[in-house]
Amino acid sequence: MPKYCVLEDDRLCVECGRCNMCDLDPDKYCDNCMRCLKRTEADYAAIGIDAVYTEENLPEEG
Repeated sequence: MPKYCVLEDDRLCVECGRCNMCDLDPDKYCDNCMRCLKRTEADYAAIGIDAVYTEENLPEEG
Protein backbone atom coordinates (compact mmCIF):
# COMPACT_ATOMS: atom_id res chain seq x y z
CA MET A 1 0.00 0.00 0.00
CA PRO A 2 1.63 3.29 -1.07
CA LYS A 3 1.97 6.10 1.47
CA TYR A 4 0.99 9.64 0.54
CA CYS A 5 2.76 12.86 1.52
CA VAL A 6 1.09 14.68 4.41
CA LEU A 7 2.48 18.06 3.32
CA GLU A 8 1.68 18.07 -0.40
CA ASP A 9 -1.65 17.00 -1.88
CA ASP A 10 -1.79 13.94 -4.13
CA ARG A 11 1.94 13.17 -3.95
CA LEU A 12 3.41 9.83 -2.98
CA CYS A 13 5.67 9.82 0.07
CA VAL A 14 9.35 9.79 -0.91
CA GLU A 15 10.59 9.49 2.70
CA CYS A 16 12.15 13.00 2.57
CA GLY A 17 11.56 13.55 6.31
CA ARG A 18 10.13 17.09 6.01
CA CYS A 19 7.00 16.04 7.90
CA ASN A 20 9.16 15.13 10.92
CA MET A 21 10.82 18.55 11.24
CA CYS A 22 10.11 20.89 14.15
CA ASP A 23 7.78 23.81 13.37
CA LEU A 24 9.74 26.16 15.64
CA ASP A 25 13.27 25.08 14.62
CA PRO A 26 13.43 23.81 11.01
CA ASP A 27 16.90 22.30 11.61
CA LYS A 28 15.61 19.96 14.36
CA TYR A 29 13.63 16.74 14.09
CA CYS A 30 10.43 16.78 16.14
CA ASP A 31 10.98 15.17 19.53
CA ASN A 32 7.42 15.76 20.80
CA CYS A 33 8.50 18.49 23.24
CA MET A 34 5.07 20.16 22.67
CA ARG A 35 6.55 23.70 22.68
CA CYS A 36 4.71 24.42 19.42
CA LEU A 37 1.36 23.80 21.16
CA LYS A 38 2.27 25.76 24.29
CA ARG A 39 3.39 28.96 22.54
CA THR A 40 0.04 30.76 22.78
CA GLU A 41 -1.80 32.40 25.64
CA ALA A 42 -5.02 30.62 24.66
CA ASP A 43 -6.79 28.10 26.87
CA TYR A 44 -6.46 25.47 24.16
CA ALA A 45 -4.45 24.64 21.05
CA ALA A 46 -5.59 22.98 17.86
CA ILE A 47 -4.09 21.13 14.96
CA GLY A 48 -5.93 21.39 11.64
CA ILE A 49 -6.76 18.15 9.86
CA ASP A 50 -7.38 18.46 6.13
CA ALA A 51 -8.34 14.86 5.41
CA VAL A 52 -8.55 11.40 6.90
CA TYR A 53 -7.81 8.50 4.59
CA THR A 54 -8.76 4.88 5.08
CA GLU A 55 -7.85 2.02 2.79
CA GLU A 56 -11.26 2.36 1.15
CA ASN A 57 -10.92 6.03 0.18
CA LEU A 58 -7.25 6.60 -0.67
CA PRO A 59 -6.71 9.16 -3.45
CA GLU A 60 -5.66 7.68 -6.78
CA GLU A 61 -2.02 7.90 -7.80
CA GLY A 62 -1.30 10.41 -10.47
